[in-house]
Amino acid sequence: MSLAIVHSRALDGLHAPEVTVEVHLANGLPCFTLVGLADTEVKEARERVRAALSNSGLDFPFNKRITVNLAPADLPKESGRFDLPIALGILAAMGHIDARHLQDLEFAGELSLGGELRPVRGALPMALALRRRVQGGQVQRGLVLPRASAREAALVSGVALFEAGHLLDVVQSLLADEGVRQPLTCAQREPEGAAPAALIDLRDVKGQSAAKRALEVAASGNHSLLMVGPPGTGKSMLAQRFAGLLPPLTQDEALESAAVLSLAGHFDASAWQRRMFRSPHHSASSVALVGGGSPPKPGEISLSHHGVLFLDELPEFPRAALEALREPLETGHITISRAARRHDFPARFQLLGAMNPCPCGHLGNPNKACRCTPDQVTRYQSRLSGPLLDRIDVQVEVPAVSADILARVPDGDTTAVVAERVARARQRQLDRQGCVNAALDGAGLDTLARPEPAALTFLQNASVRLGWSGRGFHRVLRLARTIADLAESETIVLAHVAEAIQYRRVVQAA
Repeated sequence: MSLAIVHSRALDGLHAPEVTVEVHLANGLPCFTLVGLADTEVKEARERVRAALSNSGLDFPFNKRITVNLAPADLPKESGRFDLPIALGILAAMGHIDARHLQDLEFAGELSLGGELRPVRGALPMALALRRRVQGGQVQRGLVLPRASAREAALVSGVALFEAGHLLDVVQSLLADEGVRQPLTCAQREPEGAAPAALIDLRDVKGQSAAKRALEVAASGNHSLLMVGPPGTGKSMLAQRFAGLLPPLTQDEALESAAVLSLAGHFDASAWQRRMFRSPHHSASSVALVGGGSPPKPGEISLSHHGVLFLDELPEFPRAALEALREPLETGHITISRAARRHDFPARFQLLGAMNPCPCGHLGNPNKACRCTPDQVTRYQSRLSGPLLDRIDVQVEVPAVSADILARVPDGDTTAVVAERVARARQRQLDRQGCVNAALDGAGLDTLARPEPAALTFLQNASVRLGWSGRGFHRVLRLARTIADLAESETIVLAHVAEAIQYRRVVQAA
Protein backbone atom coordinates (compact mmCIF):
# COMPACT_ATOMS: atom_id res chain seq x y z
CA MET A 1 0.00 0.00 0.00
CA SER A 2 1.16 3.58 -0.64
CA LEU A 3 -0.87 5.19 2.15
CA ALA A 4 -0.38 4.57 5.87
CA ILE A 5 -2.03 6.07 8.94
CA VAL A 6 -0.34 6.30 12.34
CA HIS A 7 -1.84 7.77 15.52
CA SER A 8 -0.01 10.21 17.77
CA ARG A 9 -0.72 13.18 20.03
CA ALA A 10 0.22 16.85 20.12
CA LEU A 11 0.32 19.19 23.11
CA ASP A 12 -2.18 22.02 23.46
CA GLY A 13 -1.62 23.55 26.87
CA LEU A 14 -2.20 20.75 29.37
CA HIS A 15 -4.27 18.81 26.86
CA ALA A 16 -2.96 16.23 24.40
CA PRO A 17 -5.29 16.18 21.36
CA GLU A 18 -5.06 13.27 18.95
CA VAL A 19 -3.07 13.74 15.75
CA THR A 20 -3.38 11.47 12.72
CA VAL A 21 -0.11 11.09 10.82
CA GLU A 22 -0.90 10.24 7.19
CA VAL A 23 2.00 9.15 4.97
CA HIS A 24 1.58 8.85 1.20
CA LEU A 25 4.18 7.57 -1.28
CA ALA A 26 3.78 8.45 -4.94
CA ASN A 27 5.78 8.40 -8.14
CA GLY A 28 7.20 11.66 -9.35
CA LEU A 29 10.04 14.01 -8.60
CA PRO A 30 11.59 12.76 -5.31
CA CYS A 31 10.80 15.04 -2.36
CA PHE A 32 9.77 14.90 1.29
CA THR A 33 6.88 17.26 2.13
CA LEU A 34 5.43 17.89 5.62
CA VAL A 35 2.04 19.63 5.90
CA GLY A 36 -0.34 20.27 8.78
CA LEU A 37 0.78 23.44 10.60
CA ALA A 38 4.13 21.98 11.63
CA ASP A 39 6.72 24.24 13.22
CA THR A 40 10.44 24.20 12.49
CA GLU A 41 11.23 21.37 14.92
CA VAL A 42 8.65 19.12 13.25
CA LYS A 43 9.82 20.00 9.72
CA GLU A 44 13.36 19.03 10.70
CA ALA A 45 12.01 15.50 11.21
CA ARG A 46 12.61 14.92 7.48
CA GLU A 47 16.37 14.81 8.03
CA ARG A 48 16.22 12.88 11.31
CA VAL A 49 13.86 10.24 9.91
CA ARG A 50 15.88 9.78 6.72
CA ALA A 51 19.14 9.32 8.65
CA ALA A 52 17.56 7.12 11.36
CA LEU A 53 16.06 4.70 8.84
CA SER A 54 19.27 4.47 6.82
CA ASN A 55 21.55 4.02 9.86
CA SER A 56 19.21 1.37 11.30
CA GLY A 57 19.54 -0.76 8.17
CA LEU A 58 16.00 -0.01 7.00
CA ASP A 59 14.92 1.07 3.53
CA PHE A 60 14.09 4.69 2.73
CA PRO A 61 12.16 5.53 -0.48
CA PHE A 62 14.69 7.94 -1.98
CA ASN A 63 13.03 7.69 -5.41
CA LYS A 64 9.49 8.44 -4.19
CA ARG A 65 7.47 11.58 -3.57
CA ILE A 66 6.74 11.46 0.18
CA THR A 67 3.86 13.50 1.59
CA VAL A 68 3.21 13.54 5.37
CA ASN A 69 0.03 15.17 6.64
CA LEU A 70 -0.45 15.92 10.34
CA ALA A 71 -4.18 16.21 10.92
CA PRO A 72 -6.07 18.20 12.06
CA ALA A 73 -4.47 20.87 9.91
CA ASP A 74 -5.42 23.81 12.19
CA LEU A 75 -3.73 22.39 15.32
CA PRO A 76 -0.15 23.62 15.82
CA LYS A 77 2.44 20.83 16.13
CA GLU A 78 5.79 21.32 17.83
CA SER A 79 8.83 19.37 19.08
CA GLY A 80 10.29 16.14 17.73
CA ARG A 81 7.57 13.84 19.08
CA PHE A 82 6.35 13.02 15.54
CA ASP A 83 9.67 11.52 14.37
CA LEU A 84 8.70 7.99 15.39
CA PRO A 85 5.17 7.99 13.87
CA ILE A 86 6.48 9.52 10.62
CA ALA A 87 9.18 6.84 10.33
CA LEU A 88 6.66 4.07 11.03
CA GLY A 89 4.23 5.56 8.50
CA ILE A 90 6.92 5.48 5.79
CA LEU A 91 7.74 1.85 6.58
CA ALA A 92 4.05 0.89 6.57
CA ALA A 93 3.47 2.66 3.26
CA MET A 94 6.40 0.69 1.82
CA GLY A 95 4.94 -2.57 3.16
CA HIS A 96 7.85 -3.32 5.52
CA ILE A 97 5.61 -3.51 8.61
CA ASP A 98 2.01 -4.65 9.06
CA ALA A 99 -0.22 -1.57 9.01
CA ARG A 100 -2.95 -3.47 10.86
CA HIS A 101 -0.84 -3.42 14.02
CA LEU A 102 -0.80 0.39 13.94
CA GLN A 103 -4.55 0.73 14.45
CA ASP A 104 -4.59 0.02 18.18
CA LEU A 105 -1.45 1.94 19.12
CA GLU A 106 -0.31 5.55 19.44
CA PHE A 107 3.32 6.59 19.07
CA ALA A 108 5.50 9.51 20.12
CA GLY A 109 9.25 9.84 20.24
CA GLU A 110 12.17 11.82 18.90
CA LEU A 111 14.74 9.95 16.79
CA SER A 112 18.47 10.38 16.86
CA LEU A 113 20.38 10.04 13.60
CA GLY A 114 21.33 6.52 14.68
CA GLY A 115 17.74 5.46 15.39
CA GLU A 116 17.77 5.72 19.20
CA LEU A 117 14.58 7.03 20.78
CA ARG A 118 14.92 10.16 22.86
CA PRO A 119 12.47 11.34 25.55
CA VAL A 120 9.72 13.81 24.74
CA ARG A 121 7.94 16.39 26.86
CA GLY A 122 4.36 15.84 27.95
CA ALA A 123 4.33 12.05 28.42
CA LEU A 124 1.99 12.36 31.40
CA PRO A 125 -0.59 14.57 29.60
CA MET A 126 -0.60 12.05 26.72
CA ALA A 127 -1.24 9.15 29.10
CA LEU A 128 -3.98 11.11 30.87
CA ALA A 129 -5.62 11.85 27.51
CA LEU A 130 -5.63 8.13 26.67
CA ARG A 131 -7.21 7.33 30.02
CA ARG A 132 -9.95 9.92 29.41
CA ARG A 133 -10.50 8.32 25.99
CA VAL A 134 -11.16 4.96 27.65
CA GLN A 135 -13.39 6.53 30.31
CA GLY A 136 -15.37 8.16 27.50
CA GLY A 137 -16.24 4.75 26.06
CA GLN A 138 -13.88 4.79 23.08
CA VAL A 139 -11.73 1.88 22.00
CA GLN A 140 -8.62 1.52 24.12
CA ARG A 141 -5.26 2.14 22.48
CA GLY A 142 -1.77 1.44 23.73
CA LEU A 143 0.88 4.13 23.87
CA VAL A 144 4.46 3.53 22.70
CA LEU A 145 7.05 5.94 24.07
CA PRO A 146 10.81 6.19 24.56
CA ARG A 147 11.91 4.36 27.68
CA ALA A 148 12.36 7.38 29.98
CA SER A 149 9.08 8.96 28.87
CA ALA A 150 7.18 5.67 29.19
CA ARG A 151 8.28 5.20 32.78
CA GLU A 152 7.13 8.71 33.53
CA ALA A 153 3.73 8.06 31.89
CA ALA A 154 3.41 4.77 33.81
CA LEU A 155 2.36 6.82 36.84
CA VAL A 156 -1.07 6.95 35.17
CA SER A 157 -3.03 3.79 35.85
CA GLY A 158 -5.45 2.15 33.44
CA VAL A 159 -3.42 2.79 30.27
CA ALA A 160 -1.50 0.22 28.20
CA LEU A 161 2.02 1.65 27.97
CA PHE A 162 5.01 0.24 26.10
CA GLU A 163 8.62 1.38 26.12
CA ALA A 164 11.32 1.15 23.46
CA GLY A 165 14.92 2.24 23.27
CA HIS A 166 15.48 2.09 19.51
CA LEU A 167 13.49 2.38 16.30
CA LEU A 168 14.28 -1.27 15.49
CA ASP A 169 12.57 -2.38 18.73
CA VAL A 170 9.32 -0.80 17.53
CA VAL A 171 9.69 -2.11 13.98
CA GLN A 172 10.25 -5.69 15.15
CA SER A 173 7.03 -5.54 17.19
CA LEU A 174 5.03 -4.56 14.08
CA LEU A 175 6.27 -7.15 11.60
CA ALA A 176 3.67 -9.20 9.74
CA ASP A 177 5.47 -12.52 10.35
CA GLU A 178 4.36 -13.76 13.76
CA GLY A 179 7.41 -15.98 13.95
CA VAL A 180 9.85 -13.09 14.05
CA ARG A 181 7.72 -10.50 15.84
CA GLN A 182 9.08 -9.39 19.20
CA PRO A 183 6.49 -7.72 21.47
CA LEU A 184 7.43 -4.47 23.15
CA THR A 185 8.15 -4.34 26.87
CA CYS A 186 5.39 -2.97 29.09
CA ALA A 187 6.47 0.23 30.79
CA GLN A 188 7.24 0.11 34.50
CA ARG A 189 7.02 3.21 36.63
CA GLU A 190 10.20 4.64 38.06
CA PRO A 191 10.83 3.60 41.67
CA GLU A 192 9.85 6.35 44.06
CA GLY A 193 12.74 8.16 45.65
CA ALA A 194 13.46 7.72 49.32
CA ALA A 195 12.03 10.29 51.66
CA PRO A 196 14.41 13.26 51.82
CA ALA A 197 16.48 13.53 54.94
CA ALA A 198 15.39 16.29 57.29
CA LEU A 199 18.39 18.52 56.60
CA ILE A 200 16.60 21.72 57.56
CA ASP A 201 14.28 22.05 60.52
CA LEU A 202 12.01 24.85 61.69
CA ARG A 203 13.71 24.59 65.07
CA ASP A 204 16.93 25.87 63.49
CA VAL A 205 15.38 29.35 63.28
CA LYS A 206 16.07 30.93 66.66
CA GLY A 207 13.45 33.22 68.09
CA GLN A 208 10.76 34.48 65.68
CA SER A 209 7.93 32.72 67.53
CA ALA A 210 5.33 35.01 65.93
CA ALA A 211 6.61 34.28 62.43
CA LYS A 212 6.69 30.52 63.13
CA ARG A 213 3.09 30.71 64.32
CA ALA A 214 2.14 32.60 61.14
CA LEU A 215 3.78 29.86 59.04
CA GLU A 216 1.79 27.21 60.90
CA VAL A 217 -1.48 29.06 60.33
CA ALA A 218 -0.70 29.63 56.65
CA ALA A 219 0.22 25.97 56.11
CA SER A 220 -2.91 24.73 57.91
CA GLY A 221 -5.37 26.64 55.75
CA ASN A 222 -3.33 27.03 52.53
CA HIS A 223 -3.16 30.80 53.03
CA SER A 224 -0.74 33.12 51.25
CA LEU A 225 1.90 34.74 53.47
CA LEU A 226 4.12 37.84 53.38
CA MET A 227 7.07 38.26 55.77
CA VAL A 228 8.42 41.75 56.39
CA GLY A 229 11.64 42.46 58.24
CA PRO A 230 15.22 43.74 58.11
CA PRO A 231 17.92 41.78 56.25
CA GLY A 232 19.25 38.68 57.97
CA THR A 233 16.36 38.10 60.36
CA GLY A 234 15.47 34.67 59.00
CA LYS A 235 12.81 35.31 56.34
CA SER A 236 14.46 33.07 53.74
CA MET A 237 15.21 30.41 56.37
CA LEU A 238 11.56 30.32 57.38
CA ALA A 239 10.42 30.10 53.75
CA GLN A 240 12.78 27.22 53.00
CA ARG A 241 11.31 25.25 55.88
CA PHE A 242 7.70 25.97 54.96
CA ALA A 243 7.26 23.11 52.48
CA GLY A 244 8.18 20.64 55.22
CA LEU A 245 5.07 21.68 57.16
CA LEU A 246 2.71 20.69 54.34
CA PRO A 247 1.24 17.18 54.05
CA PRO A 248 2.25 14.96 51.08
CA LEU A 249 0.25 15.30 47.87
CA THR A 250 -2.67 12.99 47.27
CA GLN A 251 -2.55 10.73 44.21
CA ASP A 252 -4.72 13.07 42.12
CA GLU A 253 -2.82 16.18 43.23
CA ALA A 254 0.50 14.48 42.46
CA LEU A 255 -0.69 13.59 38.95
CA GLU A 256 -1.85 17.17 38.29
CA SER A 257 1.45 18.60 39.49
CA ALA A 258 3.50 16.02 37.59
CA ALA A 259 1.54 16.63 34.37
CA VAL A 260 2.47 20.34 34.39
CA LEU A 261 6.11 19.53 35.16
CA SER A 262 6.12 16.92 32.38
CA LEU A 263 4.78 19.51 29.96
CA ALA A 264 7.74 21.76 30.77
CA GLY A 265 10.24 18.89 30.82
CA HIS A 266 10.96 19.33 34.55
CA PHE A 267 9.40 16.15 35.95
CA ASP A 268 11.56 14.15 38.35
CA ALA A 269 10.23 10.73 39.35
CA SER A 270 12.29 10.77 42.55
CA ALA A 271 10.20 13.74 43.77
CA TRP A 272 6.85 11.98 43.21
CA GLN A 273 4.14 13.20 45.64
CA ARG A 274 6.38 15.92 47.05
CA ARG A 275 5.21 19.50 46.92
CA MET A 276 7.18 21.74 44.60
CA PHE A 277 9.07 24.71 46.03
CA ARG A 278 9.82 27.28 43.32
CA SER A 279 11.88 30.39 44.04
CA PRO A 280 12.44 32.52 40.91
CA HIS A 281 14.84 35.47 40.94
CA HIS A 282 13.31 38.92 41.30
CA SER A 283 14.36 39.75 37.72
CA ALA A 284 11.72 37.29 36.42
CA SER A 285 9.28 38.77 33.90
CA SER A 286 5.52 38.42 33.94
CA VAL A 287 5.78 35.75 31.20
CA ALA A 288 8.24 33.78 33.35
CA LEU A 289 5.82 33.92 36.29
CA VAL A 290 2.44 33.29 34.67
CA GLY A 291 3.49 31.59 31.43
CA GLY A 292 3.47 32.54 27.79
CA GLY A 293 5.61 32.33 24.69
CA SER A 294 4.80 30.73 21.36
CA PRO A 295 3.49 28.15 21.80
CA PRO A 296 2.51 29.11 25.37
CA LYS A 297 4.39 27.29 28.13
CA PRO A 298 3.48 27.12 31.83
CA GLY A 299 5.12 29.70 34.11
CA GLU A 300 6.33 29.50 37.70
CA ILE A 301 2.82 29.71 39.15
CA SER A 302 1.78 26.60 37.21
CA LEU A 303 5.04 24.74 37.88
CA SER A 304 4.34 25.27 41.59
CA HIS A 305 0.76 23.92 41.26
CA HIS A 306 -0.21 22.32 44.61
CA GLY A 307 3.14 23.58 45.90
CA VAL A 308 4.85 26.72 47.14
CA LEU A 309 5.96 29.79 45.16
CA PHE A 310 8.45 31.86 47.15
CA LEU A 311 9.14 35.40 45.94
CA ASP A 312 12.06 36.88 47.85
CA GLU A 313 12.63 40.64 47.68
CA LEU A 314 9.01 41.02 46.59
CA PRO A 315 9.05 44.78 45.80
CA GLU A 316 12.01 44.26 43.46
CA PHE A 317 9.91 42.20 41.04
CA PRO A 318 8.55 44.12 38.03
CA ARG A 319 5.20 45.70 38.82
CA ALA A 320 3.53 44.05 35.82
CA ALA A 321 4.74 40.62 36.95
CA LEU A 322 3.28 41.04 40.44
CA GLU A 323 -0.03 42.38 39.15
CA ALA A 324 -0.32 39.33 36.89
CA LEU A 325 -0.54 37.17 40.04
CA ARG A 326 -3.82 38.71 41.17
CA GLU A 327 -6.25 36.61 39.13
CA PRO A 328 -4.48 33.25 39.63
CA LEU A 329 -4.43 33.83 43.39
CA GLU A 330 -8.21 34.08 43.28
CA THR A 331 -9.14 31.48 40.67
CA GLY A 332 -6.41 28.83 40.89
CA HIS A 333 -5.76 28.80 37.14
CA ILE A 334 -4.30 31.01 34.44
CA THR A 335 -5.65 31.57 30.94
CA ILE A 336 -3.09 32.66 28.33
CA SER A 337 -4.85 34.12 25.30
CA ARG A 338 -3.16 34.72 21.99
CA ALA A 339 -4.53 35.75 18.61
CA ALA A 340 -4.64 32.17 17.33
CA ARG A 341 -5.20 30.03 20.43
CA ARG A 342 -6.05 30.07 24.10
CA HIS A 343 -4.37 27.88 26.74
CA ASP A 344 -5.45 27.13 30.30
CA PHE A 345 -2.96 26.01 32.95
CA PRO A 346 -3.69 25.11 36.58
CA ALA A 347 -2.13 27.45 39.14
CA ARG A 348 -3.36 26.59 42.62
CA PHE A 349 -0.15 27.58 44.37
CA GLN A 350 0.60 28.87 47.86
CA LEU A 351 2.36 32.24 47.70
CA LEU A 352 5.15 33.10 50.12
CA GLY A 353 6.69 36.55 49.93
CA ALA A 354 9.52 38.26 51.76
CA MET A 355 10.56 41.90 51.74
CA ASN A 356 12.46 44.55 53.64
CA PRO A 357 10.40 47.30 55.29
CA CYS A 358 12.28 50.09 53.47
CA PRO A 359 15.00 50.62 50.83
CA CYS A 360 17.87 50.38 53.34
CA GLY A 361 16.10 47.53 55.11
CA HIS A 362 16.48 48.74 58.69
CA LEU A 363 13.18 50.45 59.46
CA GLY A 364 12.26 49.37 62.99
CA ASN A 365 15.61 47.64 63.54
CA PRO A 366 16.75 48.40 67.12
CA ASN A 367 20.33 47.48 66.24
CA LYS A 368 20.82 49.81 63.27
CA ALA A 369 19.29 53.15 62.39
CA CYS A 370 17.19 53.54 59.25
CA ARG A 371 18.48 56.15 56.77
CA CYS A 372 15.30 56.39 54.69
CA THR A 373 12.94 59.35 54.66
CA PRO A 374 9.20 58.76 55.17
CA ASP A 375 8.62 59.44 51.47
CA GLN A 376 11.19 56.81 50.48
CA VAL A 377 9.57 54.26 52.79
CA THR A 378 6.14 55.01 51.36
CA ARG A 379 7.34 54.76 47.76
CA TYR A 380 9.14 51.50 48.46
CA GLN A 381 6.18 49.83 50.16
CA SER A 382 3.84 51.22 47.51
CA ARG A 383 5.51 49.05 44.88
CA LEU A 384 3.03 46.46 46.12
CA SER A 385 -0.45 47.50 45.04
CA GLY A 386 -3.43 47.46 47.35
CA PRO A 387 -5.31 44.83 45.31
CA LEU A 388 -2.32 42.46 45.50
CA LEU A 389 -1.85 42.93 49.25
CA ASP A 390 -5.58 42.44 49.71
CA ARG A 391 -5.15 38.92 48.32
CA ILE A 392 -2.36 38.01 50.76
CA ASP A 393 -4.02 36.50 53.81
CA VAL A 394 -1.20 36.65 56.34
CA GLN A 395 1.26 39.51 56.78
CA VAL A 396 3.75 39.13 59.61
CA GLU A 397 6.74 41.09 60.85
CA VAL A 398 10.05 39.26 61.24
CA PRO A 399 12.02 41.58 63.56
CA ALA A 400 15.73 41.61 64.22
CA VAL A 401 16.84 39.04 66.81
CA SER A 402 19.18 40.02 69.63
CA ALA A 403 22.61 38.46 69.99
CA ASP A 404 21.52 36.90 73.28
CA ILE A 405 18.82 34.87 71.53
CA LEU A 406 21.13 33.91 68.66
CA ALA A 407 23.66 32.51 71.15
CA ARG A 408 21.12 30.24 72.81
CA VAL A 409 20.50 26.60 72.02
CA PRO A 410 17.71 26.14 69.43
CA ASP A 411 14.29 25.83 71.02
CA GLY A 412 10.68 25.55 69.92
CA ASP A 413 8.85 22.80 68.08
CA THR A 414 10.49 20.81 65.31
CA THR A 415 9.18 20.65 61.76
CA ALA A 416 7.74 17.18 62.41
CA VAL A 417 5.73 18.35 65.43
CA VAL A 418 4.32 21.39 63.61
CA ALA A 419 3.59 19.32 60.50
CA GLU A 420 1.55 16.91 62.62
CA ARG A 421 -0.60 19.77 63.93
CA VAL A 422 -0.98 21.12 60.38
CA ALA A 423 -2.04 17.69 59.11
CA ARG A 424 -4.70 17.38 61.84
CA ALA A 425 -6.07 20.85 61.10
CA ARG A 426 -6.20 20.16 57.35
CA GLN A 427 -7.95 16.86 57.92
CA ARG A 428 -10.61 18.61 59.99
CA GLN A 429 -11.21 20.98 57.08
CA LEU A 430 -11.42 18.19 54.51
CA ASP A 431 -13.80 16.17 56.69
CA ARG A 432 -16.03 19.19 57.28
CA GLN A 433 -16.18 20.86 53.86
CA GLY A 434 -14.05 18.84 51.42
CA CYS A 435 -11.50 21.62 50.84
CA VAL A 436 -9.01 23.76 52.73
CA ASN A 437 -10.23 26.96 54.34
CA ALA A 438 -8.53 29.22 51.79
CA ALA A 439 -10.83 27.72 49.13
CA LEU A 440 -14.08 28.31 51.05
CA ASP A 441 -16.66 30.14 48.96
CA GLY A 442 -19.22 32.66 50.19
CA ALA A 443 -21.85 30.09 51.10
CA GLY A 444 -19.27 28.04 52.99
CA LEU A 445 -18.15 31.09 54.94
CA ASP A 446 -21.73 31.88 55.97
CA THR A 447 -22.37 28.37 57.28
CA LEU A 448 -18.98 27.12 58.48
CA ALA A 449 -17.00 30.24 59.45
CA ARG A 450 -19.50 32.37 61.34
CA PRO A 451 -17.98 33.58 64.62
CA GLU A 452 -19.76 33.82 67.96
CA PRO A 453 -21.80 37.03 68.39
CA ALA A 454 -19.14 38.84 70.46
CA ALA A 455 -16.39 37.84 68.03
CA LEU A 456 -18.50 38.88 65.03
CA THR A 457 -19.18 42.31 66.53
CA PHE A 458 -15.48 42.77 67.21
CA LEU A 459 -14.65 41.78 63.62
CA GLN A 460 -17.23 44.17 62.16
CA ASN A 461 -15.90 47.09 64.21
CA ALA A 462 -12.32 46.30 63.18
CA SER A 463 -13.36 46.11 59.53
CA VAL A 464 -14.94 49.57 59.68
CA ARG A 465 -12.03 51.20 61.53
CA LEU A 466 -9.35 49.64 59.30
CA GLY A 467 -11.25 50.22 56.05
CA TRP A 468 -11.20 46.64 54.80
CA SER A 469 -12.73 45.64 51.50
CA GLY A 470 -15.25 42.81 51.28
CA ARG A 471 -12.44 40.53 50.17
CA GLY A 472 -10.33 41.48 53.20
CA PHE A 473 -13.26 40.84 55.56
CA HIS A 474 -13.80 37.37 54.13
CA ARG A 475 -10.11 36.53 54.21
CA VAL A 476 -9.97 37.33 57.92
CA LEU A 477 -12.94 35.00 58.40
CA ARG A 478 -11.09 32.21 56.62
CA LEU A 479 -8.02 32.86 58.77
CA ALA A 480 -10.09 32.77 61.95
CA ARG A 481 -11.61 29.48 60.83
CA THR A 482 -8.12 28.04 60.35
CA ILE A 483 -6.95 29.27 63.75
CA ALA A 484 -10.00 27.64 65.31
CA ASP A 485 -9.19 24.38 63.52
CA LEU A 486 -5.66 24.47 64.90
CA ALA A 487 -7.18 24.88 68.36
CA GLU A 488 -9.56 21.98 67.57
CA SER A 489 -12.52 24.25 68.21
CA GLU A 490 -15.82 23.90 66.38
CA THR A 491 -16.72 27.54 66.99
CA ILE A 492 -14.79 30.73 66.20
CA VAL A 493 -14.34 32.73 69.40
CA LEU A 494 -12.99 36.21 70.09
CA ALA A 495 -9.38 35.04 70.54
CA HIS A 496 -9.37 33.40 67.09
CA VAL A 497 -10.71 36.54 65.42
CA ALA A 498 -8.26 38.78 67.28
CA GLU A 499 -5.29 36.70 66.11
CA ALA A 500 -6.58 36.74 62.53
CA ILE A 501 -6.96 40.53 62.57
CA GLN A 502 -3.34 41.10 63.58
CA TYR A 503 -2.18 39.38 60.38
CA ARG A 504 -3.59 42.14 58.16
CA ARG A 505 -2.02 45.35 56.81
CA VAL A 506 1.58 45.25 58.01
CA VAL A 507 2.62 46.94 54.75
CA GLN A 508 1.31 50.21 53.33
CA ALA A 509 -0.02 49.87 49.79
CA ALA A 510 -0.36 52.09 46.78
